[in-house]
Amino acid sequence: MEIGADTLQISTASPRMWRARTPDASQVERLQAIRREHDIHPLVVHVNYLVNLASRDQEIRARSIATFRGELDRAATVGAEFLVVHPGSYKGQSPDDGISACAEGLCQAARGFAGKVTVLLENTAGCGAALGSRFEELRAIRDRALPSAEAPIGYCLDTCHLLAAGFDITTVGGLRSTIRHAGDVLGLENI
Repeated sequence: MEIGADTLQISTASPRMWRARTPDASQVERLQAIRREHDIHPLVVHVNYLVNLASRDQEIRARSIATFRGELDRAATVGAEFLVVHPGSYKGQSPDDGISACAEGLCQAARGFAGKVTVLLENTAGCGAALGSRFEELRAIRDRALPSAEAPIGYCLDTCHLLAAGFDITTVGGLRSTIRHAGDVLGLENI
């Protein structure tokens, strides 16, 4: 409020632990009152950093899907409009297999979800086997998930990750080029 911010990104549980508890009802009421009082909109929740929906390792995948579903439910509970997730690592498989695994994981986790939260696939720096440093990867995940996804899916562009992935966003021309490319591949209305 002191700096004039009108939006907020939070975690609903520790971002570095698998387990999480349901948000306390009195804290949720307080958060909603503060949002109304200061016109904070939208509210964004960032998914736990351990979640890797692109993994095919059975234990990691099961935990990731269950944890992501918990994140969806908690985001709805606190009244968030968006839930941001990194696509994950395709280690041990091809990037295309990782894209399919991520899309399938999104759909499995959202099965039966009745909330009004939009999932946002966040771009990454692209280190190692991380998916999402290329807009085309993000688009492919969304395209594969949409036919059976029970939650809307869009994109979140992290400027630090864009820079680390090699996008020139430090100059006016470079930023315009990046935005144009994002619009061409992802559609600005989905970002």
